[in-house]
Amino acid sequence: MSSETMPNFLKKRALLTPDRIAVYFQNEPITFRELYEKSIISAGQLTSIGVKRDQYIGVLLKNHIDTVVILFALQLLGVKSVILNNRLTSKELAWQLNDSKTSILITESGFDELKQKVTIPVITKDELFAVPTDVPVIQEEINLDDVCTIMYTSGTTGNPKGVIQTYGNHWWSSVGSALNLGYTETDRWLCSVPLFHISGFSILMRGVIYGMPIILHHTFDAEQAIEDIRTKQVTIMSVVGTMLFRIVESLKEAQLPSHFRCFLLGGGPAPLPLLEACLEKKLPVFQSYGMTETSSQIVTLSPEYSISKLGSAGKPLFPSQLKILLADGKMAAPKEAGEIVVKGPNVTTGYLFRPEATKKNLVEGWFHTGDIGYVDEEGFLYVLDRRSDLIISGGENIYPAEVESVLLSHPEVADAGITGVEDETWGQVPIAFIVRRDGASVSASQLQQHCLENLAKYKVPRTFHFTELLPRNAAKKLLRRKLYELIDEGREKE
Repeated sequence: MSSETMPNFLKKRALLTPDRIAVYFQNEPITFRELYEKSIISAGQLTSIGVKRDQYIGVLLKNHIDTVVILFALQLLGVKSVILNNRLTSKELAWQLNDSKTSILITESGFDELKQKVTIPVITKDELFAVPTDVPVIQEEINLDDVCTIMYTSGTTGNPKGVIQTYGNHWWSSVGSALNLGYTETDRWLCSVPLFHISGFSILMRGVIYGMPIILHHTFDAEQAIEDIRTKQVTIMSVVGTMLFRIVESLKEAQLPSHFRCFLLGGGPAPLPLLEACLEKKLPVFQSYGMTETSSQIVTLSPEYSISKLGSAGKPLFPSQLKILLADGKMAAPKEAGEIVVKGPNVTTGYLFRPEATKKNLVEGWFHTGDIGYVDEEGFLYVLDRRSDLIISGGENIYPAEVESVLLSHPEVADAGITGVEDETWGQVPIAFIVRRDGASVSASQLQQHCLENLAKYKVPRTFHFTELLPRNAAKKLLRRKLYELIDEGREKE
């Protein structure tokens, strides 16, 4: 591995363009100088509570300017941030904190239940900001190989894994995006996707690396997004399909101003009617393919190809590579389906404390995504199947195995299968197929409650179908794609 160093991102940016706006939040602008000064104070407060370089520190916070300050304060100290999804249950979060060997959790009010489930110190941001400031040891330089962030991604089997993201991963992700979308001094990026997702966090990193204002929203609101695009001169916005659909609906007959350059669309391919509606309204959409392991997009489709290459995710970003491998390890021919394998300086160095999983997925620098797709004669990628059975609902990944294991933990469930069905609002939603134990009478509402206690709400099946048998092959592997056929056979639904 190389050991290239660079100046600390935020410190360098505050030196270069101190008076430029870094973030707008709730109509309050903050400059890069102010962001740096606030982050220094926060770094001193973190030092006071015992946070040290190279520790893993949990961050469970919502989209807010305070979150931005804390995340950069941790970078100034050279601390590894374990950024947690605030939509998960206390049980899921406690597991991730334990797995990542997190020393301290920084959170906010509203996550009180989690305090009872963990043994590590928990401090709210309000408590942190009230602590006297110690003198922090600021990391003047960062090593591009150093770990910056950890984000958990659900595994196709078993428990989720912590994805390691280095400073180099974030740097090259920003560079690759700029070389693809272009960058001008008038650019402003609207972030209403969560900062705990790589889609949101990567915008934060681009902001500091480019010296670009970010318009940060607490949550997504279509009307507010349109308003800010118009009044705050937003040029780029990151969206998933459901967000784009709502913006198109809210615009009605209106159009966006000419300064708006594009929507960067992630979280699964867009349906044709949505793309056609965007084309009609002259809304430029860059479709993309990426994941937590690639530190955001790694393949992007330019708007000029959005109809002629309908369904394609595009071509790899400048620093990145892509190939399609067949089951025997050979390269696929054009239009021949195989596993999507990617390489580049924005690709993870591995999974936290998971040497076996790292070895399995990263082979000679190439990351095996588990996704199935093909590349056409011109080098455009078409994703056929996201990680075999992955369900993408409103941009959130749902792995059937995780939901199935929760259902199977119910004493009255003998077997369970999860598949995704199309949904106009969310793209896809999960539905469940249940085999009850002999003599059991568990109902759909009881199973729904059981899921709500153990899973984030978006992972809970929308409907429960009861059947006598689930489709399995000779090796007893569940054939999830055949589950949907059970509905047509008139099986009992509740």
